[in-house]
Amino acid sequence: MASHIKITKAPGTWTVRAGGAVLGESSAALELREGDYPPVIYFPRSDIAMAFLDASDETSHCPHKGDASYYSVITKSRTLSNAVWSYEAPKDAVSEIKDYLAFYDMDEIAVEQI
Repeated sequence: MASHIKITKAPGTWTVRAGGAVLGESSAALELREGDYPPVIYFPRSDIAMAFLDASDETSHCPHKGDASYYSVITKSRTLSNAVWSYEAPKDAVSEIKDYLAFYDMDEIAVEQI
């Protein structure tokens, strides 16, 4: 793994909400720390209500993690474009995040430990 990336099991149970709806809850979430960036919580895809997510054409590349795919969150009042990302085929050094989703920190999305 890149020396500046650390992946550990996130302690406790985590939830993600958007537009008043609970998108998921997990006690199997992962915490990814990368350099000086704030930690990111990754949720197992199986713990997220995928019906609220719509795959987008957006992609990005990280030299340490690989290619990311994006999803928009569909709420009752609006669509939060490209608010979720996933590494479908991450680099071997971060293979733990395969089949996990992460959510951007924004006013309309709350990722919280419960």
